[in-house]
Amino acid sequence: MPDGRRFGSYEVTVLIDGVYKAPIEHLAHASSETVRDAAVAAWAEPTVDMDVNLFLLRGPDGVTLVDAGTGPFWGPQLGLGRAALAGAGVQPEDVKRVLLTHLHGDHALGLFADDGAYFPKAEIVVPKPDLDFFGKSALKETVPTYRRGGFDIAARLLATYGERVKPVPGGPVLPEIEAIAMPGHTPGHFGYLIGKGAERLVLWGDLVHAPALQLDDPDFCFIYDADAAQGAASRRAIFARAAEERWVASGGHVSGFVHVERAGDVWRFTRA
Repeated sequence: MPDGRRFGSYEVTVLIDGVYKAPIEHLAHASSETVRDAAVAAWAEPTVDMDVNLFLLRGPDGVTLVDAGTGPFWGPQLGLGRAALAGAGVQPEDVKRVLLTHLHGDHALGLFADDGAYFPKAEIVVPKPDLDFFGKSALKETVPTYRRGGFDIAARLLATYGERVKPVPGGPVLPEIEAIAMPGHTPGHFGYLIGKGAERLVLWGDLVHAPALQLDDPDFCFIYDADAAQGAASRRAIFARAAEERWVASGGHVSGFVHVERAGDVWRFTRA
């Protein structure tokens, strides 16, 4: 069981749900197909492998999660977050709330059991702009097939958790936890800023998938992004703010805790 780190009133632990292997052909670029094609040709492996994380927060009023992993729905190489929670001594009924960064399967499918709610007592905090978009079934046919999963998740979330679904527009969601809009990956993609004082933690969801590429060129992304240019702008803005304010950072596909530093015209992660 990894050790937790304290940020304000919360002890935060990274739990690994597994490793997602994104086909290198799914790489995209917000401004240059030529740059994208060169990067694909130069990549030494058929996939870009990335950790899939969820986060356990222990605070004054109990257990909160940021994201929930895949559950058993994406195959045996993923869904390990449930065992990690059990290893931390957390049972499903202990979870008081889940803060979702966005409505994609590797972040939200872990909310569901085969026949109902996996977390029977939890409130689900969801970005309102994401729920507003994915909650409109008429929009499903307007997006590519590989980006339609959010519509099914939104419908299942509302049917399963009902009044325990709490859409939030951004801003403070709990004492010492603020939702920050980071749109692009999805229309309402959020990060969460946790703690107070000099050391705070930003959990930025899917702002970053492939640091080896996106730190040198934030225009790199994957086809899963709803708006590649908006996602790149969010990356640049959050990298700059994290560096200036010396936030500790992590996310759905970042290994451990990092600091963001500007290195000339590019960015670097250092271990925090």
